Amino acid sequence: MQARIPHPIRRLRTSAAPRRGYRPVERIEVPAERVDAKAVEERVREAGGPEDSAHYTCSCGMVFRASVSASVACPHCGIQQDW
Repeated sequence: MQARIPHPIRRLRTSAAPRRGYRPVERIEVPAERVDAKAVEERVREAGGPEDSAHYTCSCGMVFRASVSASVACPHCGIQQDW
């Protein structure tokens, strides 16, 4: 038994004619910047390098952010977090 469709299906517009009130947007060509891998790496190093931190959720309900480590304790109750 096939399910009945409660409303008639509208056909999609197949014509390429623009809708009423449509105005084409003028496109501006923007030159793509070349990304230099060494320059990106130097900027990261100058900024202090990547931060290794993560969000943890404790069984007591506390959500906190701490550095990534094998032994992270909840600042609220002190329980060690699994990693």
